[in-house]
Amino acid sequence: MHTCTWAPTVFRGPAVVSAGTSAQTAGVAPTGSALTGLVRGHVERLEQLGISHLLIAQRWWGSGQEMEGSSLDCFAMTAWISAVSTRLNLVTAVHPGFTQPAVVAKWGATLDQLTQGRWSINLTSGWNLREFSMYGVPPLAHDERYDRTAEFAHILRAAWRHTEVTFSGRYFQVEGLRLEPRPTGPLTVFQGGQSDAALALAARHSDWMFLNGGAPDKIAGIIRRARAAAATEGRTLRFALYAAPLCRPTDAEAWAEIDARLARIDPVLAARRRESVSGAQGMWSGADPLGPLDTNEGYASRLIGSPETVLERIAAFRAMGVDMLHLDLRDPLFVEAVLPEVLRL
Repeated sequence: MHTCTWAPTVFRGPAVVSAGTSAQTAGVAPTGSALTGLVRGHVERLEQLGISHLLIAQRWWGSGQEMEGSSLDCFAMTAWISAVSTRLNLVTAVHPGFTQPAVVAKWGATLDQLTQGRWSINLTSGWNLREFSMYGVPPLAHDERYDRTAEFAHILRAAWRHTEVTFSGRYFQVEGLRLEPRPTGPLTVFQGGQSDAALALAARHSDWMFLNGGAPDKIAGIIRRARAAAATEGRTLRFALYAAPLCRPTDAEAWAEIDARLARIDPVLAARRRESVSGAQGMWSGADPLGPLDTNEGYASRLIGSPETVLERIAAFRAMGVDMLHLDLRDPLFVEAVLPEVLRL
């Protein structure tokens, strides 16, 4: 089974759970040698653990309260991490609209050469509308953002497949686009989102879907819908599920800690969270009580309990079609007792 985790690009958040629990992390991004040493150490640890993928996220703005704080730039971080890693597959999150697809295609082809095929892209159509306005990017309506992403993806794919590309769309245009040097192989495209528009985009343009955390019945439903949409296009999809494990010697101990965290949720900060993600559809609905415990609903996947219980839940997700776990790796018992078994699946 493939495994993925976050690159260390965000150093503040989430803060919806009030102080006094390990669910909350806060801090200021280190600088200079402290930053490079932290990132290098993080990468070395992940490669020693055997993690297959590293997602380099992009947060253009955040206060660390309603969502994470602002992040280090994904392009700069991907380039630097590529130089200090040897095995990790690097997945860079890119917001269409904040940059041109031809520029990203060129940049990515160079990374592909430098890493000998270890680079891929995660297309995130965007939901934090405040970020768009800050950076002078038209936010568009929800489904229009996915239309913009579809054009972005089309140009990326075409540039990697063909020696010359001309395209004129509503949002992007290229004429006689040529990538030299050529990439080493086909482009792998990940994407986020769980709305109908997101599923339609995935069916036509993506290889993988990153799914926010959720209970098995919810995730099974999303996978069924996505597979049906892809089948109409003659394509197949793979699925990566986000999960924040909480592993303790017994189920009772694990759920006691979850209950304690739920009791410390700050209702004001939780309301800010709901407002900040109002641009999304299909995610952060508020229906799952565990959703607010972290920013991507990771605890809602319920990898909570003893190592045996957590492995049973992972097996259930795998049986329904989850091919990759996108993990928060801060739980020591999970890393020690569960992760080695996951890597053998």
